[in-house]
Amino acid sequence: MFQQIVDTISGSAWSYAIVFGVAAIDAFFPLVPSEATVIAAGVLAASGDLHITLVILAASIGALCGDNVSYWAGRIFGERFAEKVFTGSRRAHYDRAHRLVEERGAYIILVARFIPLGRTAVTFACGSLDWPWHRFIRFDAIAASIWASYAALLGYFGGKTFEDAPWKGLLAAFALALLVTGTIELVRHLRKRHAQSE
Repeated sequence: MFQQIVDTISGSAWSYAIVFGVAAIDAFFPLVPSEATVIAAGVLAASGDLHITLVILAASIGALCGDNVSYWAGRIFGERFAEKVFTGSRRAHYDRAHRLVEERGAYIILVARFIPLGRTAVTFACGSLDWPWHRFIRFDAIAASIWASYAALLGYFGGKTFEDAPWKGLLAAFALALLVTGTIELVRHLRKRHAQSE
């Protein structure tokens, strides 16, 4: 799978468009491997095939555009759409996102960007709660920039560390990304348990 992603973004001029598109689609259709794609682009940047600044720019603008699709879907269609899309366990994510947006607002937009299904639920919830767009876009731009920089630089430094075997850099960066996401989820879970026990 990793090699397929690297082959897809093989260092051509289209690579930036692919990074942009995958980051955008993943924001409202969270089955697309955006982190892996951005990390792979970072690895290619380390070997000189791409420019790291352009990778970060493409990923952050793509994430921002995708988040806005989700936000406006929530704003326009709201609960009617949520009843059809957020079913089963996804509904629990959506309800939790609603609650967290109401309680913590901007902070949750920043954290949710690192949780694949969480970012979709939170951006949709911001729209369905009629959060002012100018407030949403300000915090979402920060979140998208941090996320894109984090993923691309993980790949970049992983690629620099393992120059002779770029796939090792990709695996190391991807493992670190999973660790960061897992840590965020663990902290969130522990805080929730602590709040319930009080």
